[in-house]
Amino acid sequence: MPRPLPLPALASLALPLFLLLIFSSSSADAHNITRILAKHPEFSTFNHYLTITHLAGEINRRLTITVLALDNSAMSALLDKHFSVGTIKNVLSLHVLVDYYGAKKLHQLSKGTTLSSTLFQATGSATGTSGYVNITNMRGGKVGFGSEDNGGDLNSFYVKSVVEMPYNISILQISKVITSADAEAPTAAPVSLNLTEVLPKQGCKAFSDLLIAAGAIETYQSNVDGGLTMFCPTEDALNAFLPKYKNLTAAHKVSLLLYHGMPIYLSLQMLKSNNGVVNTLATDGGAKYDFVIKTDGEDVMVKTKVVTSTVTATLIDSEPLIVYEVDKVLQPKELFKAVPEEEEEAPAPKSSPKKKKTKAPSPKASDGEEAEDADSPIGSDESDGEPADQTSEKDGALGRNGERSMAVVMMLSLWLGVLLV
Repeated sequence: MPRPLPLPALASLALPLFLLLIFSSSSADAHNITRILAKHPEFSTFNHYLTITHLAGEINRRLTITVLALDNSAMSALLDKHFSVGTIKNVLSLHVLVDYYGAKKLHQLSKGTTLSSTLFQATGSATGTSGYVNITNMRGGKVGFGSEDNGGDLNSFYVKSVVEMPYNISILQISKVITSADAEAPTAAPVSLNLTEVLPKQGCKAFSDLLIAAGAIETYQSNVDGGLTMFCPTEDALNAFLPKYKNLTAAHKVSLLLYHGMPIYLSLQMLKSNNGVVNTLATDGGAKYDFVIKTDGEDVMVKTKVVTSTVTATLIDSEPLIVYEVDKVLQPKELFKAVPEEEEEAPAPKSSPKKKKTKAPSPKASDGEEAEDADSPIGSDESDGEPADQTSEKDGALGRNGERSMAVVMMLSLWLGVLLV
């Protein structure tokens, strides 16, 4: 009979595995540049353009990144040049370094200077080495930044550290836009997708017909170029919902349809990593019209206060447009009676594991009229169903990290105790 391993040997084997589990789960907590900058209104314009150029998603996907943030004044100088969205994307991608630089590292550069690659270089958009940024620690603690293709001119300077999460993401404010002839070169205008043509061909005809009939298609179309995520209910789900839909006023039909769209492109991976409350095309000031994206393993669910719907397929994925199929019509609490959480209907079982997705914020058109009493629709009473609780990113991160730290300490104590037996 094999002899069992002594306790000290078992402890020495278990500890590395436990620590690997702790720290690998820690690395899964992705940063979200949009949420971080939302806490700093002086960067609101910069944050907005990271979103509409889709650079925010690229930043969030990378494990190690440094963002050279521009305040609203610096962004105004850039926008005064009237560049296309494509050119603005190239310019801003020059401000995203694919390495980690905290304030301390900036002032302790080896030989006082270094070259850092940027997203502009990494994506292949730059010509030659024009996508590299020169970082130089100058006299008196001043740190300058300049692109490689501007003759070595350091035209922008370090202002302050905004956020540092070593060695994951660092956000540093710099004084001006880093100029680059290559990044500022004109870009071809993107080919716009015509929703009335592509939706019916890709399995979203019934929902597309409702959008056209209600006049909501124009709002969707106007958001395509800047990024659009749509949730298209299946034909069976729409047919089952039609009696309720017919009881809505014309204005509330539009609000319901706009509730199925978000003014941002969210790939499946981005959707899964951005769980939480998100705004929709129907969001408008006091009329929240938001819902919660929740991931359960490989399943992505859209939870309103009335119903939980599951993403069952990806019908279209052609950036800046992505369309997901969902198994239920999304019903906002502003139009329908909220269901207590414990009574919420469980998501319908999925027929086949296809593609799924999640979150991002940005408001658009809607109305705040009261709906007529009907079979299910109710007035848009804000007191009926509170918005989902939102935990701040900082508090959430501290909570998770604190729990992990406590677990590590307890495991180390147990391990040492066993070794001393």
